[in-house]
Amino acid sequence: MWSSEVNNMILNGILETLYMTLLSTAVGYLFGLPMGVLLAVFDKDGLKPNRAAYKVIDIIANIVRSIPFLILLILVIPLTKLIVGQSYGSSATVVPLGVAAIPFIARMVESSLKEVDYGVIEAARAMGANDFTIVVKVMILESRTSLITGATIAIGTILGYSAMAGTVGGGGLGDIAIRYGYYRYDSAIMIVTVVLLVVLVQVFQSVGMVVASRLDKRK
Repeated sequence: MWSSEVNNMILNGILETLYMTLLSTAVGYLFGLPMGVLLAVFDKDGLKPNRAAYKVIDIIANIVRSIPFLILLILVIPLTKLIVGQSYGSSATVVPLGVAAIPFIARMVESSLKEVDYGVIEAARAMGANDFTIVVKVMILESRTSLITGATIAIGTILGYSAMAGTVGGGGLGDIAIRYGYYRYDSAIMIVTVVLLVVLVQVFQSVGMVVASRLDKRK
């Protein structure tokens, strides 16, 4: 249907999209997971209630989450150049994607940890478990199904953001859709890139749901 050059371009677009999405998700969890744990721990009903600490983290998360991704993409250009050395391409896009993912993931983690039955936490505390052990071996372990579901949602959201980054040369399928589908009026490429993005989201969603279902001890 298309030349090998176009096929290779689309294949590279898929690989770049996966690279940006998975690496950004990893960065998001590297910082977002501990941030979410702190939000859950410092909450008024948490293990170590601390109103001031909770408020600081809460405000930071809310500020970053309230900024539309395309604007955030531009705002962090100085940071992107500092880390990557350039402001365009798939590697450069990982920086704003990671920044956007951190508070989103933190909120998902906070919500998951707060679902844990407080009776289980009290039982662990009665057996002499310290706060770190309770967080790691009780709260995170008990909420693993919810955490996996949250990770699935996070990956889908970040993948959507990666496509949006194509409007400013972010690489991946979004960049192909903009450069060829929109600017060159090639509706076929536009349709193919959209279908591929939908398929990728569905694959991640299906895998995540299967893993979450198998880890669900209620079944």
